Amino acid sequence: SIMVGSGRGALAGVLIREARALETLERVDTLVIDKTGTITIGRPVVTEVISLDPTVDNDGLLRRAAGLELPSEHPLGEAIVRLARERNIQPCPVTEFESIPGGGVAGQADGEKLLLGSPQFLESRGVLSQAETERPVADEMTVVMLAINGLVAGRITISDQVKPNAVEAIEALRKAGLRLIILSGDREETASAIARQVGIEEVIGGVRPDQKESTIARLQSEGRVVAMAGDGINDAPALARADVGIAMGTGTDIAIESADITLVRGDLTGLVRARQLSAATMTNIRQNLFFAFAYNALGIPLAAGILYPAFGILLSPMIASAAMTFSSVSVISNALRLRSVALGES
Repeated sequence: SIMVGSGRGALAGVLIREARALETLERVDTLVIDKTGTITIGRPVVTEVISLDPTVDNDGLLRRAAGLELPSEHPLGEAIVRLARERNIQPCPVTEFESIPGGGVAGQADGEKLLLGSPQFLESRGVLSQAETERPVADEMTVVMLAINGLVAGRITISDQVKPNAVEAIEALRKAGLRLIILSGDREETASAIARQVGIEEVIGGVRPDQKESTIARLQSEGRVVAMAGDGINDAPALARADVGIAMGTGTDIAIESADITLVRGDLTGLVRARQLSAATMTNIRQNLFFAFAYNALGIPLAAGILYPAFGILLSPMIASAAMTFSSVSVISNALRLRSVALGES
């Protein structure tokens, strides 16, 4: 059943690394979902570049930010680099590059010490005042700030769109009885705005990678069977900690390596199919166990001669062999039915 189920999953775009994940997924009652690249398309677009330093224009701000983000694999960083290239702005060469998971990036360029990241990250480094953190921005937007030599130089506003099938998939998962939680490194307002669009009520925003992992551990300590769906480097610790880690096939290699299941098409409808496949596989396993026990419960007493004292009947070895073969054939045939299980592929 597991072998056939795994093969059926592969045809449906659900790659299963080990049998345990397929077995456990049926029992999952809590699904924790990353936002960027999992619920959203994961191809953010820069909507605004604003310099807050009169000595640095918008192009200069973008040039420095793109230089910092050039070595980064984060989708927000890719959006910044992409805009710079579209505007024919050459990213500045950066030395002493440092990536701070869940925070931002740092480096040096042309004698300047640069920091780029969330307002909370810059504030933790002592370079952003609360007043600057509270500059108005739409809830669904993500803001990154650039600091030069310890002073705020500007901000870049980035937006991302919800995947077309995310609302439908999340509604199906809710109807299946799952508790749904968005767990995101983005600010609470951004994560909450996306949650409202897709119909998820529980949101935890502004968390670091280690906090994502600890959140999964806390839910498990409450007796929850937790699945985590994500696509980024920051999600890898949480994916490894969850009872079932689910990576988007469009995500990073580290996330895929940390996960138990990979959704090849990178959308949550694959998770709906994975849940359906898990339920069908476990039902099939229980049916096979019933067949095996029923055959043994009937066949062993017959083979032991239970009918001989009363009726003088002994089980012929040939009949016993045929019955045993039929038992195996029935179990295998039942398992092969999984190949035709409907998983709602388009």
